[in-house]
Amino acid sequence: MKEKNKRRWWMWVVVALVFVVYAATMLVVRLNNPIHLQKTVYQQWKQDYLVTRGQATFVNAGTTKHPAGLSEAQGYGMMITAVAGQRGWASQKEFDRLLNYYLSERDVVDNKQTALMKWRQYQKDGQWVSDANSATDGDLYIADSLALAAKTWPKRAAYYHRLEKALANDILAYEYNPATKVLMTGDWVDAKSRYYKLMRTSDVMPTVFDQLAKDTGNQQWASVKNQMLDRLVDLSNQHKTGLVPDFAWVTAKSAKPVGANTIASKYDGDYWFNACRVPYLLATSKDPRAKKVLNKMMKFFAKQYEVFSGYTLKGKPILKRKNAGFNAPIFYAVNHNRNQGYDNLFNSEKSIYAQRLNQNDYYGATLTTLVAVEGWK
Repeated sequence: MKEKNKRRWWMWVVVALVFVVYAATMLVVRLNNPIHLQKTVYQQWKQDYLVTRGQATFVNAGTTKHPAGLSEAQGYGMMITAVAGQRGWASQKEFDRLLNYYLSERDVVDNKQTALMKWRQYQKDGQWVSDANSATDGDLYIADSLALAAKTWPKRAAYYHRLEKALANDILAYEYNPATKVLMTGDWVDAKSRYYKLMRTSDVMPTVFDQLAKDTGNQQWASVKNQMLDRLVDLSNQHKTGLVPDFAWVTAKSAKPVGANTIASKYDGDYWFNACRVPYLLATSKDPRAKKVLNKMMKFFAKQYEVFSGYTLKGKPILKRKNAGFNAPIFYAVNHNRNQGYDNLFNSEKSIYAQRLNQNDYYGATLTTLVAVEGWK
C-alpha cells in the first residue's frame, strides 16, 4: 500500500514538473515572439474595451455593467488605433468610428461650440449623458492621434489635420494660463478658480507640443513646451529620487508639489496615477531637459527590487503591488533609451506581457496596449 502511494506521489511530481516546464516554455515563446504578442495584446484590448454604437465607438473606461467614456480614454484609443493602422492591424473605418464619438461629445463654452471633448460620459436613468467641461490631457491625446492618423491614412490627411488644428487652437484658447504660461487642467479653470495655477505633470508632453507647433505653425506651442519642461525640471530637482507629483502649484518661474486632497485624492502630491505616465511622455523627446528628468527617475526605478503602484516623492512605496499603468510607461521609456544606466528595467517591466491583458483595469490595460502597438524588439 505504501509503495502504491509512493508511486502516485511521484506521478504527481512528474505531472507538476511537466506543467511547470510547459508553462515556462510557453512564457518564453510568448515573450520571444514580440510581433505576435503585440498584435495579440491589441486584439484583446479591442475585444475587452471598445464599445460600438451605430457609427461611433468609445473606449470603455468603466465596467461591462456600468460603461463610461472619458476624453483621456478616447484619446488613447484613437492613438492606439492610428498606430495599429500603420502596422496593418486597424482600418481607417475603425479610427473614424472612434473619431465620430469624439466629434459627438465636444464641449460648449459660453454657448460656443468648441473642439474640446467633454471629459466624461456614462449611463444615467437609462440615458447616455455627458459631464460638461474638458480635461486637457484627453484633448492633447486626441490632437496627437489626429496627427498620427494623417500619417497612417494620407488620403484623408487634410481632414485629420483640419480637426487637429481646430483642437490645438481651442486648447490654447480655453486651457492655457497666460500668467503661468502652462496648460491648465481643463476649460473649467479660469482666473477666478483656486486651481488657476495648478499643473498636472502628465500634461507635459514635449513631443506632442513639437508636433502641434509643426502642424499648426503656431510657435506658442514651443513656448508651452519650454515653460512646462522647466517646471518639470524644478519638481525633479526637489528630491533625490527625481520623482514628480501628480499635480503641482506653479508660477512663471517655479513649481512645488501640491498637498494631499488638493483636487483628486490624498495622493495628489505623490507619484501616482497621473505622474506614472511621465516616463512614457518623455521617452522619445530629444530635449535635454526631458532626458534629464527621465534619466533621474528611471535610475531610481532601476534600484528598486520591484516597481510598485505609487511612491512618495522621497521614494517610499504607497501600494506594494504591481499595476501595469506604472510598469508599461517605464518599459516604453527603457526601450527607447538603452545604455543609460537602467537597462535592467527592460526585462523586469516586460513581464507585464507574460500574461493576458487585464479585463478589469481600463487604465493599465490601455497603457499596456499603447506601448505594445508601438512595438519593441
